[in-house]
Amino acid sequence: MSIPQLLTEFVDYVDFNQRSFFISAAAIAFNPTFWNIVARKEYRDHFITRAFGSAQKGCYALAATIFSLGLVRDFLYERALRDQPSHPALEGENVTYAAYALLALGNILVISSTWQLGITGTFLGDYFGILMDKMVTGFPFNITSAPMYYGSTLSFLGSALLYGKPAGILLTLHVLIVYIIAIQFENPFTSGIYAKRERERAKAGGYEEKKEL
Repeated sequence: MSIPQLLTEFVDYVDFNQRSFFISAAAIAFNPTFWNIVARKEYRDHFITRAFGSAQKGCYALAATIFSLGLVRDFLYERALRDQPSHPALEGENVTYAAYALLALGNILVISSTWQLGITGTFLGDYFGILMDKMVTGFPFNITSAPMYYGSTLSFLGSALLYGKPAGILLTLHVLIVYIIAIQFENPFTSGIYAKRERERAKAGGYEEKKEL
């Protein structure tokens, strides 16, 4: 069977009449859109910091919100998978092993990333002015610059295979596209935040040298 025929057969096992499929897709797209919009507004207006009295508390509040939205997204994804037909080719023992391997690898990337960055580093502390002292280069950042995004994508794929649902594979592709778009917005903005700090440090250093002279 050719690849186009295989893809056509898999798509035939996606029930687009299920509303839960589109609700899950919407939740997947909503989450990174939400935290990027909110974090950028915080960077410009400090509205969360003002509401909670400090940048630290504000960042933890946003972290709790993002984590909660993630739980809702995962619940909606699982519900969508349950409403979809299974494909016989995805019900074998080897597929199950692959699913658990993907879930394990995905969680390792996400958990180790959080461990390296801490809560504020993971949940957009940069936008609150809570910056890392230096760039993290150890595992998993020596493998990919976005381990949380790619780890999450692997977990979505693992779940799709575990349930044997082609619809889950399609939603995983949606996850990957959404995250790649998010990275294109986040990385330059975050780099700009740190570049601004370095310029301010250089300026302050030059001022101190002039004072000494």
